[in-house]
Amino acid sequence: MILDVEKLLDLATRVLSAERFEHTLSVAVWAEELARHHGLDPVKARCAGLAHDLAKEIPLKNQIRFARRWKLLNYPEDEQYPYVLHGPVAAYWLEHYYGLKDVEVIAAVANHTLGRPGMCQLEMLIYSADLTEASRDFPKVDNLRQSLYDDLGKGTLACVEHTLIYLRESKRPIHPLTQLTYDDLQRRQTTIGTGS
Repeated sequence: MILDVEKLLDLATRVLSAERFEHTLSVAVWAEELARHHGLDPVKARCAGLAHDLAKEIPLKNQIRFARRWKLLNYPEDEQYPYVLHGPVAAYWLEHYYGLKDVEVIAAVANHTLGRPGMCQLEMLIYSADLTEASRDFPKVDNLRQSLYDDLGKGTLACVEHTLIYLRESKRPIHPLTQLTYDDLQRRQTTIGTGS
């Protein structure tokens, strides 16, 4: 599949509930706006936004089954907390069953929940757009949106930090990949700050 907004929109319409579809559209719109503002490809951003949750409503036992079959389980936590699997499952599905070839879009879909060290700008953008799209109304979400608008790297770091604080405060498990993502983004910002 060549990147095609209409095909991905049709696919999202067919596989997602009305509520999940509304969230997906909101992520796609915000991702496209951020992409235009930061000089990134708006079509890639919209497509990744439309595709990011395609596997979200697959029953968790099936997501685990697919993840095992497709060798997507990289940490014990992947199976212990299978709600993190929908990104990698959707990315694999798009690449291997729909023939999507765009590696950045595939990576953005795969890593939108946990992040990963070394994220490209599109991955950062989708991770952050998912957390801060227009219907989100948690405290300080406007600060995160402004931070993303001002600087995508710093804004993404702030989004990952927000997630870590939320998980700690609600006594939920922190996936090692999210902690590694935070450490990597912090290191990258320090490097930018020192000019090395």
